[in-house]
Amino acid sequence: MAAASSSDSDACGAESNEANSKWLDAHYDPMANIHTFSACLAAAATFLMEQHEPRTPALALASGPCVYVYKNLRPYFKFSLPQLPPNPLEQDLWNQAKEDRIDPLTLKEMLESIRETAEEPLSIQSLRFLQLELSEMEAFVNQHKSNSIKRQTVITTMTTLKKNLADEDAVSCLVLGTENKELLVLDPEAFTILAKMSLPSVPVFLEVSGQFDVEFRLAAACRNGNIYILRRDSKHPKYCIELSAQPVGLIRVHKVLVVGSTQDSLHGFTHKGKKLWTVQMPAAILTMNLLEQHSRGLQAVMAGLANGEVRIYRDKALLNVIHTPDAVTSLCFGRYGREDNTLIMTTRGGGLIIKILKRTAVFVEGGSEVGPPPAQAMKLNVPRKTRLYVDQTLREREAGTAMHRAFQTDLYLLRLRAARAYLQALESSLSPLSTTAREPLKLHAVVQGLGPTFKLTLHLQNTSTTRPVLGLLVCFLYNEALYSLPRAFFKVPLLVPGLNYPLETFVESLSNKGISDIIKVLVLREGQSAPLLSAHVNMPGSEGLAAA
Repeated sequence: MAAASSSDSDACGAESNEANSKWLDAHYDPMANIHTFSACLAAAATFLMEQHEPRTPALALASGPCVYVYKNLRPYFKFSLPQLPPNPLEQDLWNQAKEDRIDPLTLKEMLESIRETAEEPLSIQSLRFLQLELSEMEAFVNQHKSNSIKRQTVITTMTTLKKNLADEDAVSCLVLGTENKELLVLDPEAFTILAKMSLPSVPVFLEVSGQFDVEFRLAAACRNGNIYILRRDSKHPKYCIELSAQPVGLIRVHKVLVVGSTQDSLHGFTHKGKKLWTVQMPAAILTMNLLEQHSRGLQAVMAGLANGEVRIYRDKALLNVIHTPDAVTSLCFGRYGREDNTLIMTTRGGGLIIKILKRTAVFVEGGSEVGPPPAQAMKLNVPRKTRLYVDQTLREREAGTAMHRAFQTDLYLLRLRAARAYLQALESSLSPLSTTAREPLKLHAVVQGLGPTFKLTLHLQNTSTTRPVLGLLVCFLYNEALYSLPRAFFKVPLLVPGLNYPLETFVESLSNKGISDIIKVLVLREGQSAPLLSAHVNMPGSEGLAAA
């Protein structure tokens, strides 16, 4: 009886969870043996090639240097990337081997040297030759020395771009990313290269928006950890987004680029590279894709995590969490059969999971929890209104206009006094910075010592960029009853632009009561009575005399 009641309670719990869930479990096969990570397949995409009826989409599979196009479950076309020009030094070595001018061992040493120094990779023929044992090299050279050197790149990523219309069933172009740091746009009918763009690194994820014939924007996440933004007329990247970690996924949601990184986080960027937000994930991100619900106008990001969760985010707000028996390695949301909102997932163990979004499901921020957030129910500790607060509030309501006028009057008076003080400082040269274009000077004074003898150092600098300054004088004004200087007036040497000139002198304190005063430092030009600039040095009290 206990076992029966336990099983009944588990069944009731499962039914309640399914009732509260936004998804219907359509199919689950843990033994489907579907693995999405293949050693030979680089990318897959579906696209429409032509406008003729019936409008059947084609399947494009990228593998190595080729794109295999299938239509109606049959092979339709094979596109191969154009060959790259071989390295001239490599070509010359194989020509010498063809004429028997170098032996296989010398050929191997020279090819290894080229591989280490040259920016361009070697051809497949040379790479295979370098992997052979010494006994197999001569036979390989005799067999392949007459063949022409071919250098071929491979496809690293692929996506689609609308040709001239933004409709869902419009004709699309294939966009290929290659190992030699290039992006190629292919014509959907003739499979010719319509555009070619260069990147600083090898692309691994692509995201496009717009139409090729009108205007489009292309984002490419590369192996160097950066995302490059290109536009229709640009052959090179227009903007660059520098990431702090390697990207693991790139999705465009409206006008925001959502990037998943190896630091277990999602980042939102604008197309100009400005970071908008960051969300930390509880586990590593394995896969990402777009969830688009056309009936409600919803676009969100789905992220499959290593802990068996699939999290759905709109910007940085969590909408829903799906728990799976195994970690999800790939997922796709869209129309499947008669259902418009179907989610298909494959797991790390090769399982297949199909879920259907309920027609009544509405995504709200905060995951699967419906209702206000818990913080809304917390009471704030608001202090009670005192009599003084109430009186002050009534006074501000009644005399608000007069208070504002009084504030504006005081503000204007403050600005006027500041302007007058600044004008007086300029006219009397009381500033440590010279405002004349002929003598752009800067003065800074430092006092050192405990007393009764102080060391006064004047740092005088010519802030001009080209013109030296000559014929300057330094004068000290001070109370002769309190201080004594060996030289109260001396000439300044030639001031070279940009250099700091320290001018040192000693000040002797004559008072035994610890009294201090101000010493004025004036910088003048010969033949002029008005100073160019001045500084007031607040002398410290003589601690030596006070201690005595």
